[in-house]
Amino acid sequence: MTSRTTLRSAGLALLAALALTSTPAAAAAAPQPAWHGVWAASPQSPTAPFGPNWSTQGFDDQTVRQAVRVTAGGTRARIELTNRYGSTPLRITGATVARTAGGGAVEPGSVRPLTFGGGRGSVTIPAGGTLLSDGVPFTTRALESVTVTLYLAGPTGPATFHHFAGATSYRAAGDHRSDASGAAFTETSTSWYYLSGVEVSGGPAAGRPHRRDGIVAFGDSITDGVGATNDADNRYPDELAERLAATGRPRPVLNHGIGGNQVTNDVTWAGEAATVRFRKDVLTEQGVGTVILLEGINDIGGSGPAFPGGPTPDVSVNRLIEGHRTLIRQAHAHGIKVVGATLTPIKGSFYFTPENEAKREAFNDWVRTSGAYDAVVDLDRAVADPADPDRILPAYDSGDHLHPGDAGYAAMAGALDLDEL
Repeated sequence: MTSRTTLRSAGLALLAALALTSTPAAAAAAPQPAWHGVWAASPQSPTAPFGPNWSTQGFDDQTVRQAVRVTAGGTRARIELTNRYGSTPLRITGATVARTAGGGAVEPGSVRPLTFGGGRGSVTIPAGGTLLSDGVPFTTRALESVTVTLYLAGPTGPATFHHFAGATSYRAAGDHRSDASGAAFTETSTSWYYLSGVEVSGGPAAGRPHRRDGIVAFGDSITDGVGATNDADNRYPDELAERLAATGRPRPVLNHGIGGNQVTNDVTWAGEAATVRFRKDVLTEQGVGTVILLEGINDIGGSGPAFPGGPTPDVSVNRLIEGHRTLIRQAHAHGIKVVGATLTPIKGSFYFTPENEAKREAFNDWVRTSGAYDAVVDLDRAVADPADPDRILPAYDSGDHLHPGDAGYAAMAGALDLDEL
């Protein structure tokens, strides 16, 4: 798989040049560290389908503090920032990384300033662009929480973000990027803004510079973790990362789920179709060797009147299957193994109709029997009620009969065969 470049957006040669060292000769001579993604969130366009958030207005002379849990450790760290859906250039006045202390606070003495393009404290990301910071010495361990703080001195306009963070982000007026205290951070949100990745190098990975043991969980709200307890890291990819760490050999697990996303249709508030965004969100990740593909329930249920924002075009089982075959081809072309997952139960939810259930069962039968994937995990049976297999087991149900709760997500992670990942 081609390694992620400092600047992903094609044609932005100026920013690509900023990422180099001072001279071509120095760049050629410098040792190149092996970077590995250890946390991720798929970018979304500014929207507020379920109530206010900070994406639609953006920021102006404000500091945003965001805590994320990394899934593998290293001795250096860098962050990925994105303006993928911005309509104007985004100025990052300054950024820091620190160890999380909770409630908007960070551990005293742990704050490290981040630079860009070989030492610049500020950077401008063009509309549509995505870039990486310079690496900074910063030792991390698997399952440790780190806090990224961004100071945005001027008006940003609407912000590229990730809607369902499953975690609390904090905002303060003015420049508080280096504060250890969380006292100034009086506003909160449950989304992530501009931050789309954390990568590390060194540590356990240093002796295996070309390893590709990263795992991407790709899908919709059930991968995104809707229904899990906020700030508890109980989504199924989180639980999978914990299982792997418990073996003594942690592996990076990156969550590229978007609530409401579909395989075949673009959704204004839930991202581009999976067949389009897969190239941007998965194939650009460093060190990934496996993707778990769990998506399609919104294609099936989205044509009904209950879908937020209004119905999307009807999708046949054959069209959904072809969408999955497209994703499999994209992954295999980059040497990535694909684990296919069956769609979890919907009986009792706002998606349930006899027609939709027939589609779900037909698609799941194809997943189990087609041989299209490198491996299959039967998440349908992992969370189904044995007494009523079309329904989520009550103990696993978040309450809406569509999304699992914490126990359901743990059961999903537990159903994965670690030897097949």
